[in-house]
Amino acid sequence: MNVVDSSAWLEYLGGWPNADHFARAIEKTDDLIVPTLSLYEVFKRILQQRTESEALQVIAGMQQGRVVDMDTRISVSAARIHMKHQLPFADSVMLATAREYQATLWTQDANFEGIDGVEYRIRSK
Repeated sequence: MNVVDSSAWLEYLGGWPNADHFARAIEKTDDLIVPTLSLYEVFKRILQQRTESEALQVIAGMQQGRVVDMDTRISVSAARIHMKHQLPFADSVMLATAREYQATLWTQDANFEGIDGVEYRIRSK
């Protein structure tokens, strides 16, 4: 199972240098967990840069994976993760979601470097 954070989704969607790396997780939709927080973050970023129609098309594609809500278990886990790793809210939720579903978290966010269960790739320049 895989959870792809927003930075990795945007890298993939933009066709940037790390896109092929993240394609391995994104294109296996049967194994893809999509937190609703990812839908929010990606929609917001696309909406800032393009049209609402394009943003809606992007999140429609993201929904080919299994969309999951932030529930009580993920919330509590995210708070614990924040305390342990001092990650920001969204990062803590992404990692908590990945752990809830025994998934690997794919990211290029340096906050995750060295954390177990994370497939971290240095952000392209």
